[in-house]
Amino acid sequence: MRPLLLVLAALVAACGADGPGDETAPAVTSTSSMASASSSAAVPDSGVLPVGIGDSVRYGDSPQQVGSLRLPIDAGEGPFPVIAFIHGGFWRNTYDSSLSEPQAADARSKGYATWNIEYRRVGDEGGGYPGTLDDIATAIDALVRIDAPLDLDRVFVVGHSAGGHLALWVGQRDDPVVVPRLVVGQAPVADLAGSLDLGRGAVEGFMGGTPEQIPAAYGEADPARRLPVKVPQLIVHGLRDDDVPFDVVAPYIDKAGDGIDTLTFEDEGHFDIIDPAAPSWEATLAYLAGI
Repeated sequence: MRPLLLVLAALVAACGADGPGDETAPAVTSTSSMASASSSAAVPDSGVLPVGIGDSVRYGDSPQQVGSLRLPIDAGEGPFPVIAFIHGGFWRNTYDSSLSEPQAADARSKGYATWNIEYRRVGDEGGGYPGTLDDIATAIDALVRIDAPLDLDRVFVVGHSAGGHLALWVGQRDDPVVVPRLVVGQAPVADLAGSLDLGRGAVEGFMGGTPEQIPAAYGEADPARRLPVKVPQLIVHGLRDDDVPFDVVAPYIDKAGDGIDTLTFEDEGHFDIIDPAAPSWEATLAYLAGI
């Protein structure tokens, strides 16, 4: 797969305001209320995860270790390709998986099963490094234990911003049970050590220190330090992004070389990238359909 740069000069309406130094998004629902919903199924130590499609499915014991599994609309009996969504928010528990739901709903209308993941974040007990990484790995691998008609040879992991970092990390992690066909970073924090100035110290807050203080931890968590690419990657970025500027991500793309493609959009900002009406999402789905 060769590096590809596609620049679309399309004007789209922003679905949230881009503010320097921190993420600003539309109001989101409470994670605690979602995680404690009565429809959530408890996860056993092993074996098949109990699931009623559309319910919250627990993949761990913590309140945040939960995902929403839904099948596509009027698409037959399957098995269905899967898009696992990892929301952003600079790894902080101010934000939750409702950020991903508009794109997940659109994906279901186009024939995909969706696995919208919640996870422990900074501010949650056990959140941040390494707990957040543990949650994401467990949630992706839990797909093999969900009793639903899923095509596990066609799993795509899509993450936005800090969730983009986690999506890229999924493709670079060691000994996965579920190996995605593609990981997609939407405005991803792809290089942790190169992004220390973003989000008012978000990277250091997530990691618990600087690269100089905890180099081994960055070696485990930073996609830029885990190259070369193991699973093919797609970077989707808006050139009006002030939260995670493209200039911060470009060195990672150059360093990654083969195995990574890039779609850029001149008139999209940080939250336009997760608007299902935006050209970037249409292009992302077209890319997924072609592999």
